[in-house]
Amino acid sequence: MAIESIQAHKLRSFLTLLGVVIGVASVILVGAGIEGLGITAEETTSKAFGTESYLVAQIANVGRLTPKERAEKLRRNRQLRRDDLTYLRATTGGEVQYSPYSQRVEDVKRDDQTLEACSILGVSASLAEIRDVGVVDGRFFTEQEERNRAFVAVIGEELRLAFFPGASPLGQTIRVRGFDFTVIGVQEKLGSSFGRTQDNSVYMPDTTFEKLYGPAKSMSIFARAKPGSGLSLDDSLEITRAAMRIRNHLGPTKVDNFDFLTPDSIRGFVDSILGLIRLVVVPITLISLVVGGIVIMNIMLVSVTERTKEIGIRKSLGAHSADIQFQILSESFLISAFGGLLGIFISWLAVQAITNSFDVKMRITWPFLLLAVMVSSGVGLISGWYPARRAARLDPIEAMRAE
Repeated sequence: MAIESIQAHKLRSFLTLLGVVIGVASVILVGAGIEGLGITAEETTSKAFGTESYLVAQIANVGRLTPKERAEKLRRNRQLRRDDLTYLRATTGGEVQYSPYSQRVEDVKRDDQTLEACSILGVSASLAEIRDVGVVDGRFFTEQEERNRAFVAVIGEELRLAFFPGASPLGQTIRVRGFDFTVIGVQEKLGSSFGRTQDNSVYMPDTTFEKLYGPAKSMSIFARAKPGSGLSLDDSLEITRAAMRIRNHLGPTKVDNFDFLTPDSIRGFVDSILGLIRLVVVPITLISLVVGGIVIMNIMLVSVTERTKEIGIRKSLGAHSADIQFQILSESFLISAFGGLLGIFISWLAVQAITNSFDVKMRITWPFLLLAVMVSSGVGLISGWYPARRAARLDPIEAMRAE
């Protein structure tokens, strides 16, 4: 009877479940977007940081430090210099490979074109292996070029598009700080991380970097276990940490006066941000389901009013209040459940259209599917309870007299 009642008023039923459809689709699309953001962040982290590498620095933190925390670290932690890198290579270089990592922000020029605020990076040839630097065109520089202080560079995708659109940049020159550099490679596109582009980088040998900017007062060091050493990331990290503690004469009770940054800490930071987004955004999208529930309640109240005489006849023929209540609840539940299923289908179509049309990653996951279905079904039951209760309490004699 509930199904027949829905079919008898097709337009009204469709308009009733439309709120649930929109609500369910919104929840699933938001969830798919959040999951896609997580996938993108994971891929970007792997490309930009490497999967098995870690960073040693005076301050290495992806989260925001309070002014007090930053001041404390600046006071306690010492700056890393080239002799620290030399010491690490001499004591643990048989098991762990290291690369200096110095960075400046500089305008890069080619002829009369200028790309502002590019990341100029001074590194070793080993960084390509340590950090899994992907070179899609050309190559990374060699140890021989590093020793010779060669003016060679590996550029990011943004520089390639700006200076060499539609042409190969290999063998061409760019100008950094008044010096001409020969482009020998192009790094794969990385995209943005935390709102900052990672495709405007210029990699050059660390020795050449020193020639441009002078000896670094402070540098960071990238490290990774050597292939064939059998060491995990944690093992190599512990070896480096122990060596640094020995070099800094730190006793067992003293805390480290240097910082580490690992892929896990970056992923943990990203997960905490995504968790905060879920906590704020998902409840907001669920409001649309509440609105859909209010619409269902109003329509069911109208339906009960229209069928007052029918309910009175059924009760006079022996129908119990529970039978009447179950019928109205069933109708309300079916509307919301069907709206939920339709919302899932529409959201799936929307995700396919967005991912195929734009360079955006989205993924529908079971938790958000279950959340959408459970909430939509719950909304149907809750919204139908009051109209069902009202119908069940009708006096049969008064109901039969209703016009």
